[in-house]
Amino acid sequence: MMFGYSDEWWVLLFFPVLWWVPFGPFIMGTLGWWCASRPGWRPRLWSVLLPLEPVGVSATAMILPLSGWDDPARLDDVLGYLAVYVGGITLFPWLLVYGITRTRRALRARRSAFDGAAADGDAEGPAQG
Repeated sequence: MMFGYSDEWWVLLFFPVLWWVPFGPFIMGTLGWWCASRPGWRPRLWSVLLPLEPVGVSATAMILPLSGWDDPARLDDVLGYLAVYVGGITLFPWLLVYGITRTRRALRARRSAFDGAAADGDAEGPAQG
C-alpha cells in the first residue's frame, strides 16, 4: 500500500523515467564509448536493455489511451516526445560518443602507422595502395 491507496504501485514504473532525463545522456554516452572500444555482443545488449524500461514506460504513457488519437495535436506531442526523449536523450549521446571514439581510434591508429613507417626510414609515411 503506497500513498494510502492499494492500486498506486504503477507509480514505481515512472521513477526510472524521471531519473532518465538528467542521467540518461551520460549513461548512453558511456554505453556508446563501451560499444566503440570493446568488440562483442555484451556492450550492444546493454545499450538496448538499459534504456528499455524508462523509454518503454514513457512511450506507453504517450501512446495510451488510444481513444485520444482523434485530436490532431496528439501527433505533434508524440513526434516531440520521439525527438526529445528518444532522440535527444537516448540516441544522440550514444551516437555522438560512439562516433567520436571510433574516429579518435582510427586517427590514433593512422598516426601510429605513420610514426612506425617514419621510424623505419620512410619519410613519407606508410605506402598507400
